[in-house]
Amino acid sequence: MGPIKVLVVDDSIVFRELLVQNLSRDPSIQIVATAGDAFEARDAILAHHPDVMTLDIELPRMNGIEFLRKLMPQYPLRTVVISSLSDKVFDALNAGAVDFVAKPAVSNRAQLEEFVRNDLLVKVKIAAAAQIGNLRRAGMAQEQAHLPVKKNNLIVAIGASTGGTEAILSVVKDFGTDIPGIVAVQHMPPGFTKMYAKRLNDNCRIQVKEAEPGDRVMPGHMLIAPGGDRHMKLVKVSGEYRVDIKPGPKVNGHCPSVDVLFDSVAKAAGADAVGIILTGMGGDGAKGLLAMRKAGARTVGQDESTCIVYGMPKVAYDLGAVERQEKLSDIAGRTYALLNKM
Repeated sequence: MGPIKVLVVDDSIVFRELLVQNLSRDPSIQIVATAGDAFEARDAILAHHPDVMTLDIELPRMNGIEFLRKLMPQYPLRTVVISSLSDKVFDALNAGAVDFVAKPAVSNRAQLEEFVRNDLLVKVKIAAAAQIGNLRRAGMAQEQAHLPVKKNNLIVAIGASTGGTEAILSVVKDFGTDIPGIVAVQHMPPGFTKMYAKRLNDNCRIQVKEAEPGDRVMPGHMLIAPGGDRHMKLVKVSGEYRVDIKPGPKVNGHCPSVDVLFDSVAKAAGADAVGIILTGMGGDGAKGLLAMRKAGARTVGQDESTCIVYGMPKVAYDLGAVERQEKLSDIAGRTYALLNKM
């Protein structure tokens, strides 16, 4: 297998060339072209057939989101968006981008090299392995017929990574206000999790927020772990579920980590929980989901046919942590069915 052919799209000549120089240092990367706007990018795609495109959202003449919406139906291309702190990144993901990185406020070359090495390069390699045919638009919430959950004090725990922003929306949009309290980890840079929570809140029937230390986990509500350097755990205090959020080292290369959350759910909720592991690279969450299942929880994994990256669900399945695999569109229904058997 040859090197990953990459197209770099950014309107800043200086930033574009710095990206090219630093990405090119990795022998598995071949920069086949660069572009300063969407029209140059279109021509480069047709001429060079790249495997992955890095795309700045803010482009002249046509922004990156509009470009993706026009490009993807005709020419699906694995795309990593480079974005400043803005909720526009979620529009880009909805339009078909595989993943995104936060654009650094670079003040020196060393910082840029670190950004490329630790963030962009990793995302490009993950994108190259993504199953582009599984990209789906989650859409707006639609009423689904589910039996109401009757038992109180249950927990739903969700973990996801690459492709997870749209996958989580696809699941959660089908939840009604009767759903037990939800705790979730979606691997995402700091700052973006708050905007993502608002996006979910605006498009779902349940209430969603970025978690804060001590928040209660309540029916019809979802708490998303804040991105950054803190892990989120579920704890039980005086019969109530709350979240504990504290700094800690990376686990499986991530902070917050799905494993840390799932382990805490196994301890705090035991058999009164459903664990859901969705699309993502690597194995974060697999051991934690196994701990949940051993504690009596019911578990669901997203199947390969609907994953953008069949990594985390596969590792969990191979470990025996996943009780049943489901297509993304069926996970909400399966969750209700499991909850009503408790």
